Amino acid sequence: MSVVHRLTAGWLVDHLSFINQCGYEICDSFAYPDGITLDTSVTSTRDCHSASTFAATSSSDGPIPGTGDVIETEGKPAKTRYVFREEFFNVSKPHIAAAPEEQLWQGCPEAKETKRVVGDSVASKRKRKCVLNQGELDALQYHSKVRKLIREGTLHLVQEGLRSGFLHRTIAEPSCRKNAVPGHIGCGLAELCEMAKQLPAVNESDRQAVHVLDDETSIPEQDLLSCVTENSSNGAKIVELMGQKYLVPPKSSFLLSDISCLQPLLNYKKKYDVIVIDPPWENKSVKRSSRYSYLSSWQIKQIPVPALAAPNCLVVTWVTNRQKHLHFVKDELYPHWSVKTLAEWHWVKITGAGEFVFPLDSLHKKPYEVLVLGRVQGDVKQTLRKSEDVLPIPEHKLIVSIPCSLHSHKPPLTGVLAEFLKPDVECLELFARSLQPGWTSWGNEVLKFQHIDYFTVLQNES
Repeated sequence: MSVVHRLTAGWLVDHLSFINQCGYEICDSFAYPDGITLDTSVTSTRDCHSASTFAATSSSDGPIPGTGDVIETEGKPAKTRYVFREEFFNVSKPHIAAAPEEQLWQGCPEAKETKRVVGDSVASKRKRKCVLNQGELDALQYHSKVRKLIREGTLHLVQEGLRSGFLHRTIAEPSCRKNAVPGHIGCGLAELCEMAKQLPAVNESDRQAVHVLDDETSIPEQDLLSCVTENSSNGAKIVELMGQKYLVPPKSSFLLSDISCLQPLLNYKKKYDVIVIDPPWENKSVKRSSRYSYLSSWQIKQIPVPALAAPNCLVVTWVTNRQKHLHFVKDELYPHWSVKTLAEWHWVKITGAGEFVFPLDSLHKKPYEVLVLGRVQGDVKQTLRKSEDVLPIPEHKLIVSIPCSLHSHKPPLTGVLAEFLKPDVECLELFARSLQPGWTSWGNEVLKFQHIDYFTVLQNES
């Protein structure tokens, strides 16, 4: 379970542990006669953290095998277990340090401190002395409303994490830094989805609704891009796309496609009790960068959430700290989808020592992001029929975690939402960049963080 501690304020979450509990075990296909198996460790095992990962978690009493080592399995099928590379969660220091008197350990300041911060902020951002624009003033006003909840709630969860040893005030510096992390991994999935639009159209009557993974790892690109791919087995699978390998966790399904090619998801004919959405919001930095695409408000409204949602579906949308986007979700998007807003939760990002990754009152970036939770208000008879399955959603909760250093790798919501849902619900993530057991995931980069180079081989097991 990804939840380390649960308090009234919210949850302290271990994102890395969640990934590694997804069941990334592969039956070794490179088995040799007489029970000899060649260890097929991926190139990422050469990074500086592999040895420490093996030493910390391997249950073997003998020497730890290295890349290319031959493993004696006594004639039994060998399994290779993959774990996510831990250096992506080595956030030991804040990205921008807060002044000592503003750090989390000092307790919660009085309201006058908030007023001082807001009042003095006019001259603090980029040392400018002009009046803030309306968007910045709206953001400050919102921050002043949620600041105490975030600070006090995070303090209590951090204290619990320090007491249990999950967090440590003094974090040892890793022996090697981010130069061990590949700058670019995998093929251009978004570009591939764009190119797929040029492929010959498939007749709807001939179109395959779902491709179930078997022992074959190679799937024709057109199949992967034109229907939902499903791993219904109890073990992980490896799929190969454009010469790149991606890990698919057990009991998961996905559609790799552009937003203009969502019909295969509708053809899958599932209705979802939970829909999590992480839209590529438009902002200045995205506009300046050619690395990421974004969607307009009009395009986001075209997502067929009502067609995908079961009665009383819980809809959760990640929102940046721009008030324009928050108001759009609550005042336009949710009403357009017949979704009633229920709550605003916050994801708070901390270091391994329990500090905010950015000062709480920073005008440049905040150490938190917003989640807007709502429920579909559909047909009255259907809604009443399923009303016994609906559990109340708290108006405010915190999800506190050490963030992944990979851009937009959000923490899992499976553990925190579980207590508000009935068992065996259908869950969907839109604009996903990774997969989860028990979930259907869609996006034009849905396999991005499943690339095998983000993982390392932990051990071979018989």
